[in-house]
Amino acid sequence: MTEAIHDFGQGFWTIRGDLKMGGVLNVGTQAALIRLSDGGFAMLDSYPLTGAMRDRVIQLTDKGQEVRVVLNLHPYHTLHCATIARDFPNAKLYGSKRHWNKHPDLTWQPEPVESPAVAAMFADDLSFFMPAGIDYISDNESVHAGSLLAWHKASRTLHVDDTINLIPVPRLLKRFFPKPRVFLHPTMSKALLPETGAVRDLRNWVQDMATQCQDLRHLCAAHSGLRSFQPGEFSQELLAAFRRIEDKLNKAQANRH
Repeated sequence: MTEAIHDFGQGFWTIRGDLKMGGVLNVGTQAALIRLSDGGFAMLDSYPLTGAMRDRVIQLTDKGQEVRVVLNLHPYHTLHCATIARDFPNAKLYGSKRHWNKHPDLTWQPEPVESPAVAAMFADDLSFFMPAGIDYISDNESVHAGSLLAWHKASRTLHVDDTINLIPVPRLLKRFFPKPRVFLHPTMSKALLPETGAVRDLRNWVQDMATQCQDLRHLCAAHSGLRSFQPGEFSQELLAAFRRIEDKLNKAQANRH
């Protein structure tokens, strides 16, 4: 992934960032800039802004003064919280309890980012979706399936970290499979809650997502890039992605009981 900022219109800019594992493998990451209907801007997730991308954000936001809030959505995406707090010192910082614990020196707002109170604050511009049936913050540090998804109504864009992904298509296969495939995070079975109905709850949540995002046009996935969809196309692919792993989820649940 190469650093870039893309304007989807209707007040949504997706920021595509670099994240190198071990200093070598670039798995990519993301943030987003939202123009709020009542004035000012919100950042979704934290990413260090540099070069032309920083210049663009600073230009849009009156030298950064109009960035009012930063919403850190994924409990395990914590690397850049301090950097973005320095970049926008007047912005209110929201995060999960894991963000708070990782950066106790930052001035966090008292409401967790996933709380109903935060959802109500931004209801005119964003809807938030918390996956059911899985951990939001897993005790297993390698399980990142849970996150808070943000739906930007005006641009019909879904910003999601890890929970829903896109499988990149190798260059040699793009002739046969021109579009990356929607899939659910590979640690989903490890993230299942211990309750008997966890798979059912996750299935119902996926079906609800498919309904609410029926007219989705843009999917922004943290580590696997972007894809545009025709109305209804994403919903069908999301449901198919769940069907592909449902047996694995059921087996994982059965092994716990």
